[in-house]
Amino acid sequence: MKRLVFAAVSLLSAVVIAVPAERRGLNELAMFSGCWERSDKNGAVIVSEQWMKPAGTSILGMGRTVRDGKTVDHEFMRIENRADGLYFVARPKANAEETEFKLKSRTANSFTFENPEHDFPQRVIYSFGNGTMTGRIEGNNKGKPMGIDFPFKKVKCD
Repeated sequence: MKRLVFAAVSLLSAVVIAVPAERRGLNELAMFSGCWERSDKNGAVIVSEQWMKPAGTSILGMGRTVRDGKTVDHEFMRIENRADGLYFVARPKANAEETEFKLKSRTANSFTFENPEHDFPQRVIYSFGNGTMTGRIEGNNKGKPMGIDFPFKKVKCD
């Protein structure tokens, strides 16, 4: 019996070692995968994010805001593995350039990305609960501390 347990532990250890560290890092963010939505009380404004599952060295995402049946905003996002760590990269409709935020900390259910050189926000934080995802942007905006939460619920992808 001891040999069987030792063999099983050895096999599992070999599987973990066989997965490159960067893939393990991305796979830890698999909870992003899926479709997420929030709306105002009367449903006139619907904000949604859709994230693909981790593959290769990235997770791709996109967001859209619809107000009174018209798309008024969108954003393209990705989380990618680089030689020096994981990055959240965003390109909102209003920006001509991408903005990068490096992963600075993580817990079992949250990920904090930072870019202290960016005007606002300097931090992008995603946290996950039971069927929920909260995106938060925070930092100094024109010299004043500011934070905005974006609570989402997981929805079926159409």
